[in-house]
Amino acid sequence: MALGPRLDLRQSQSLVMTPQLQQAIKLLALSNLEIEAFIGDALENNPLLDAGEVSRENESGNGDTPDSDSMSDGSTSDELMRAGAGEADSPLDIDPESLDRDRDTGDWSASHVTGGGEEGPDITEHGEAAPSLADHLEAQIGPASPDARTAFIARHIIGLLDEAGYLPVHLREVTLDLGIAMAEAEAALDLVQTLDPTGVGARSLGECLALQAKEADRYDPCMQVLIANLDLLAKGSFAQLKRICDVDDEDFADMLGELRGYDPKPGLKFGGGERAPVVPDILITAARDGGWDIALNQATLPRLVINRDYYVQLRGGCTDKRSKGWLSEKLADANWLVKALDQRQRTILKVAAEVVKQQDGFFRKGVSELRPLTLRTVADAIEMHESTVSRVTSNKYLNCDRGTFELKYFFTSGVGSADGEGASAETIKARIKSLTDAEDARKILSDDALVDLLKAEGFDLARRTVAKYREAIGIGSSVQRRRQKKLAGV
Repeated sequence: MALGPRLDLRQSQSLVMTPQLQQAIKLLALSNLEIEAFIGDALENNPLLDAGEVSRENESGNGDTPDSDSMSDGSTSDELMRAGAGEADSPLDIDPESLDRDRDTGDWSASHVTGGGEEGPDITEHGEAAPSLADHLEAQIGPASPDARTAFIARHIIGLLDEAGYLPVHLREVTLDLGIAMAEAEAALDLVQTLDPTGVGARSLGECLALQAKEADRYDPCMQVLIANLDLLAKGSFAQLKRICDVDDEDFADMLGELRGYDPKPGLKFGGGERAPVVPDILITAARDGGWDIALNQATLPRLVINRDYYVQLRGGCTDKRSKGWLSEKLADANWLVKALDQRQRTILKVAAEVVKQQDGFFRKGVSELRPLTLRTVADAIEMHESTVSRVTSNKYLNCDRGTFELKYFFTSGVGSADGEGASAETIKARIKSLTDAEDARKILSDDALVDLLKAEGFDLARRTVAKYREAIGIGSSVQRRRQKKLAGV
């Protein structure tokens, strides 16, 4: 075989995605609040963009600006993916040529909210974040501290408290960190334990309850013994506790009632600092015709428009080729971004409309009617790719009369049922909770009994599945529930 240069013609497939399409993929996965930040950056980087309402004049295209379209390559992302290997990403159902095209949503109305106004929740309704436990405690240090040194050590201890208000480290570590004597650390801890709420600064549950009992002037010898034997109380060994405390039934019941009134985690009533509010991206309301009105919450989604007047001014001042090229590039970017954001809204509304259609029973009757649903089911129904539905449902929240839910909540696995359609895992969990809440304290339901009751209602589950769902929603075993209900009934 001769070696030498030659020309060969080969046909191969490769994945080609323009930067604009890559950006469109990222836009789908962002929440409304993240889109708001994204739009803020775009406004800073492109002088042709403005935040405001689109006028009819601009919508009709009457202006001096040419109708530039930076996505005029004519290829949708699905076509690009089908033409390539498809390994880098899955298709995104964005058709650059149809960004301006209206889509009929049928009986499942998908209308746009015209503004924040009275129709949607305002982000300002969430108010300021609640003060943290540390802020609340440090505000009390001034008037309560005997001297500046003790106050300094006390603030250090406050910084070590966990969210429940407990001190998770030994005082010896405080002495080593600050180079102080143990007596000084104990005095500072005593100061912290006098602050509101009572019980903060405790090193154990027993100490937390003891601090509250002392505050209520109920820390007598009998209560002291009861708090010292919380392990027996958890086991339900009431007869043994009565003997140890040397009290009769009436006094013992009174002590238990007092103990139940204490807060085992006093720090949880305070916020942990700045927290991002959960603001719904999609608003669902009942329509007069019996259907549902679905709208984007544009209280958190400012509209992006092109400032055509400013474009005309800039175009008049462009005399060289370089400045004209820069202006054309900014115009193309602005046109594409406006259209891409509009397509994002249409895609979200289309997916949300299908989710509401599939889960109609939930919105009308509650979690008992939540049906099994997968991303593929929605994707096939609206003729989009499964990855597109996955991106749309990420970081998105839906608000309806029943509350605010993440869109992912409506996609649940299914279990067998008598009607052959299956029931969602959330429905089963809700039913297990209702059965255990209503059980008789003298006849606690075992997992086998729960299986039989659920089977009688048409749910075919194995015992291990019931146990898994029970543990997932924080319901203890039959032995644990028997102890809890026995304790509550004393």
